[in-house]
Amino acid sequence: MASSVLRNLMRLSSSRNTITRSFSLVTSQVGNHTAKWMQDTSKKSPMELINEVPPIKVEGRIVACEGDTNPALGHPIEYICLDLAEPAVCKYCGLRYVQDHHH
Repeated sequence: MASSVLRNLMRLSSSRNTITRSFSLVTSQVGNHTAKWMQDTSKKSPMELINEVPPIKVEGRIVACEGDTNPALGHPIEYICLDLAEPAVCKYCGLRYVQDHHH
């Protein structure tokens, strides 16, 4: 058993350089893609597009954000507490929510 663990460790340590190289290649590709995308000033960034959506008013103190009505296009459900005065932001999609006070 100890010899199989040692073999696995040796195999992992020898393949570690390959993993590091492939990860750095992906990182540089992502950086190049982002830089190329940011050069096109005719299109709005995703952050600009989501900021154009006004905060969604909710009657309760807690909202469940799914990102989209279609589960295939959404994200994991995030439950957001709306106790603060400023809009609460979904960490996945950036939608903003505020508590609608009826007095």
